[in-house]
Amino acid sequence: MGRDVASVAISGEDRRRYRDKVRRCLDVLARMLGESQFDFERPHIGLEIELNLIDSLGDPLMRNADVLKAIADPAWATELGQFNLEINIPPRELGGAGTGALETEVRDHLAHADDRAREVGGRLVMIGILPTLRRTDIGEETLSSNARYKMLNDQIFAARGEEMRIDIDGPEPLRMHTDTIIPEAACTSVQFHLQVSPDEFGAYWNAAQAIAGAQVAMGANSPFLFGHRLWHETRITLFEQATDTRPDELKTQGVRPRVWFGERWITSVFDLFEENTRYFPSLLPLCDDEDPREVLDQGGIPELGELTLHNGTIYRWNRPIYAVVKGRPHLRVENRVLPAGPSVADVVANGAFYYGVVRMLAEEDRPVWSRMSFATAEENLHRAARDGLESTLYWPGMGEVPAAELVLRKLLPLAYEGLDRWGVDPARRDRLLGIIERRCVTGQTGAAWQINTVRSLEEEHGVGRHDALRMMTRAYVEHLRDNEPVHTW
Repeated sequence: MGRDVASVAISGEDRRRYRDKVRRCLDVLARMLGESQFDFERPHIGLEIELNLIDSLGDPLMRNADVLKAIADPAWATELGQFNLEINIPPRELGGAGTGALETEVRDHLAHADDRAREVGGRLVMIGILPTLRRTDIGEETLSSNARYKMLNDQIFAARGEEMRIDIDGPEPLRMHTDTIIPEAACTSVQFHLQVSPDEFGAYWNAAQAIAGAQVAMGANSPFLFGHRLWHETRITLFEQATDTRPDELKTQGVRPRVWFGERWITSVFDLFEENTRYFPSLLPLCDDEDPREVLDQGGIPELGELTLHNGTIYRWNRPIYAVVKGRPHLRVENRVLPAGPSVADVVANGAFYYGVVRMLAEEDRPVWSRMSFATAEENLHRAARDGLESTLYWPGMGEVPAAELVLRKLLPLAYEGLDRWGVDPARRDRLLGIIERRCVTGQTGAAWQINTVRSLEEEHGVGRHDALRMMTRAYVEHLRDNEPVHTW
């Protein structure tokens, strides 16, 4: 979840002070890495899910504050748009008893929240992009009532100096301008966290980057935006464009985008935080009172507030996380490439696949990133986002191969072995990875189901586009409630 901030006026002095403080935090992080101060003996996983609210017709419902009040659970929070909510599932050991209860726990949370949403005339939808969103739904008045979002909106447009252009190709291309970051609120994702040791961080981050394309191909769930059929995972390109602080001139100069795949394989988590400091000006230059050097010198563990706040405004698809929990610092890889949904079973299966594969790739003697260029990994991501399981991806030793074949022949066997190494119960492993296998065999991702359902309603039943999107969304919600994997829909 994003860190809340108070609404303040920002001066040039604030920015200079913040830059100095971020650099001081970076120096302290380097010391902590050198002194091996991090907790990693029992790796934990975590899960965040972003969701949408709809009304009885299937259109967006702008009442997240009311629904949040009705839910009355600190695990829930608002997100950028008034039609968004987010839940943070408590962390647990990977392979421990708590892992087995994850699916049931998430289902219980969502069922409770959905019941509370019904009390105010709404329903919850776990989907990559809410299909019924229209351009009239995106204005500054749609921002959630949180000072952080208003400040982000103002600072992004102050940095850019002009309206944002959204330009997405596909079967029904979309071209538009916007003067707000609210189109970003259309992007709702699931975020898988994995705690790792400082020594292993580089390998796990590289592994996560290498499989991003395969993850998106088999997890695509965002084919419609503002009534247009676009990419299978439109969320990827929309998110990249909707928070871009660069006008065309800065893009031409090679200035890095804030939604960023990266540009190289790494050897240490320090590489990523150092890049953040070197390449990206602050968006929320707010300083804490903590002196991180003094805290560390006195034997304490600094929060590194400015470093983590700055990191939270740079939207890497695999983001490094520094956190202090119960007085102990730790590092996590936050995997952000996947959309939310379609069902809880699908989400947990996607997580099982991810955790299993990254374990195996991170431990290989000859790692995949030594045999594949970084640019190829990024190209895989965008190919997969465009065409889903119909895409062709590159993998060392296989060359150009259909995405489903890559998953079935290469990555799924790695996932099985990786989950064994994590100590996951074999019956649970087989059920979850069986969901991934059947999705690849049938070719039915969430995106494919949405596309085919809308096509059937339009071509076979003569339903207009927006009504077809509404009908499809309502049917989607019922499938979600039943928790049947999408390949069975």
